[in-house]
Amino acid sequence: MYNFISLNVKCPHCSESFMDEEILVDNQPSIKLKIKIEDKSGIIRLSSIYGSYNYICDFEIQKDSIATFSCMHCNGVLNTDEKCSVCNAPMVTFVLDIGGKVTICSRAGCKNHLVEFEDLSQALTKLYQDYGYQLKILEPETQPAREEKVSNKEEDEVKEIIETGTYLNAYCPFCKHSLNEEDMLKLKIINEKNEEGYVFLSPYLNVFSSKSTIFLQEDKVVNDIKCPHCEQSLVLKDKSCELCGSPVAVISISARTKLIDFYICSKKGCRWHGLSEDDINEIKLEDSMEW
Repeated sequence: MYNFISLNVKCPHCSESFMDEEILVDNQPSIKLKIKIEDKSGIIRLSSIYGSYNYICDFEIQKDSIATFSCMHCNGVLNTDEKCSVCNAPMVTFVLDIGGKVTICSRAGCKNHLVEFEDLSQALTKLYQDYGYQLKILEPETQPAREEKVSNKEEDEVKEIIETGTYLNAYCPFCKHSLNEEDMLKLKIINEKNEEGYVFLSPYLNVFSSKSTIFLQEDKVVNDIKCPHCEQSLVLKDKSCELCGSPVAVISISARTKLIDFYICSKKGCRWHGLSEDDINEIKLEDSMEW
């Protein structure tokens, strides 16, 4: 699961944490900073998922504009004298809590970034310990009794239960090509600005980590979700999210000896998922403490 590592960073001046546990970006704690672009200033929350470029900001950021970032605690400026090797804008540096630093470009739209570890072997050990298994499941002795969560135990015993953390082998329901790529679920995405890119989702049931190659605004419905192979739209016209009412997309996952429809919401940040009415009579998705 290293493809979805969430990096914890802090200020290089006062060593206070930048992490915001309350407002999430890409379903992970965000990096909360002050931002200023020309005469506009406010708060920005960056994705802490390494390789993701999503954020939430108080104002709209124009492409190619150069931002000045500063600490929420000490007001120390995070822009440095180091220049971006791609666009020559100032680079911005955060300190990693596991030792080392993260450097990103201050120009909106530039994807140049770098992670440096003080001690690589020590950092990899800690990354494995902290992020190697990202499922937030209670220990068995602290979990509520299964009987309390099951309304009809006898009925559920005849169902196949797909447990939290199960690796989902996903396929396009049209061309049947696999959607799994390098331990991620890859889909083509078109955002509200009609920009095309890819979104990578965790293939593990009830693990909500994601990242994308284009900007996806939190709480906004994307224009389309497509198969990256045949480019057929996966969004259904006659079905909506049971949680927020947004359009849903369908993929196929393997269960027992057949493929079944698995629905996901098209609204960024919504964690709803579901099965078809036919499949739900035979298959149960284990509840998640996060869902």
